[in-house]
Parts: sequence; structure tokens; C-alpha cells
Amino acid sequence: MNWLIRHAMCAMMPGGGELPGLDAADAADYTRAVRAESDWLYFLGLVLGAIVFAITPLITLGVPLPSFLLPAGMLDRHAQRVVAHRSYLIKQAVFLVRLNAGMCWGKLQAPRNALGQTLYAADSGSFRAE
Repeated sequence: MNWLIRHAMCAMMPGGGELPGLDAADAADYTRAVRAESDWLYFLGLVLGAIVFAITPLITLGVPLPSFLLPAGMLDRHAQRVVAHRSYLIKQAVFLVRLNAGMCWGKLQAPRNALGQTLYAADSGSFRAE
């Protein structure tokens, strides 16, 4: 399921102009860390959100293909439409994927450089000891 989560996250954070997008390698490291460190219910929500993202091109584009088989232009339109869909349930289903995509993208060096921001210090992991 990690590959499906990575696919949905990368589709929601494409590059554009001077800002780089989220690539699969960075998303892979992030999804492994989320799976290892998060509660099972949180990760289940992330998986279900990725599944909803994958099966909704029929609703958003009228195309009976899963999102991972869409060409790049259609995938971008699907990502825009699914997060702005009039159905609250569809929007909320993919919200957790979008939230994680943003957190993963925002912690990377290249986007922070493009925005003139410095990197945060590495996480000490001290929350695990409490």
C-alpha cells in the first residue's frame, strides 16, 4: 500500500515554476517513517484516502481508470478536482493524504530553498521516551 500512498502524495504536490514537486524517493522515506511511528488507525486512514484517490477518476473526470494509470495532465486535473469536490466525504477521504504530502514536501531542502526558508533541526525523537 505504500506505493499507492506515494502515488497519491506525489500527484497532490507536483512541481511548478521554481517550486519543485514531491518525488517518489522522498515520499517513500516519509511513508516508511509514518508507518513505523504512527498509530495503526492513522495509517489506516492514510491508506483508505489513497484508495479513494485511486478510484475516483470516474467521478472527477468521467474516466474509468484508476489514478495510477492516468496520463500526467489528467492526473493533475484529477488531483485538483478531488480535493475540491462538492461531496464533503470525498474531500475528507483524501485530506489525510494531502496533509501528509504537504508535511513531507515542506520538510525537504529544495522547496525550502525555493521559498527562502532554512531547514529545521533534525528531530531528536525525544517524544518516544515519554
